[in-house]
Amino acid sequence: MKYLLGILIALAWAASAEAKVMTEVVEYKQGDTVLEGYLAYDDAIKGKRPGVLVIHEWTGIGPYVKTRVEQLAKLGYIAFAADIYGKGVRPKNREEAGAEAGKYRSDRELMRARANAGLDVLRAHRLTDSKRIAAIGYCFGGGTALELARGGADIAGVVSFHGNLDTPNPADAKNIRARVLVLHGADDPHVSAEQVAAFQKEMRDAKVDWQMVYYGRAVHSFTNPEAGNDPSAGAAYNEKADKRSWEAMKAFFAEIFK
Repeated sequence: MKYLLGILIALAWAASAEAKVMTEVVEYKQGDTVLEGYLAYDDAIKGKRPGVLVIHEWTGIGPYVKTRVEQLAKLGYIAFAADIYGKGVRPKNREEAGAEAGKYRSDRELMRARANAGLDVLRAHRLTDSKRIAAIGYCFGGGTALELARGGADIAGVVSFHGNLDTPNPADAKNIRARVLVLHGADDPHVSAEQVAAFQKEMRDAKVDWQMVYYGRAVHSFTNPEAGNDPSAGAAYNEKADKRSWEAMKAFFAEIFK
């Protein structure tokens, strides 16, 4: 009887200690522009923990990025999806997404400012260990995370998932203080071999601590199930590449946050 009671008590304790991911929509500003990000953390963990800034793809903050933020919270991080476009600006189709992303790709200073505004929100949160912060991004967001690093952001690491690698100011790589991990589809038609070579030269010239992992048979958007399953379209989900890249990110975080 005592043994059974002990088991019941242990089970009750375990249930009470289960992770409960808390989420919150956060309104903030960059200059006069109102932005709306998405925050998540596990309230079963006490005290400060590493923070991860998440930067959305060209469609803006939506279900996909929110899911990634919640997954990071379950891993023990506090995660915040930065809003690059502005509150209520959520492209509905490829044309709108391309136009919106183009505004920032043609103005890298504004892109960096929006990313830094999100970083400030994450850094100021009571649960964030401000000395252990990383930024990750998907597609447009991967390129934005790299621009954040090129701007000299004081963060431990940056991870780009199938992101743009180009920059109009490659010399800015000398400002990078973070370690860099690029997770790239080997068959991505949206990132040319010339862009890849230029990026690698940029990293070497600036003596950045960088890594680049290629995933065979993976094209653009390989982590996003919403991208479909037709690689010939140039963007498609690849389950193996998705899982492998997530594990690569986790190993990278274990290194930079130790």
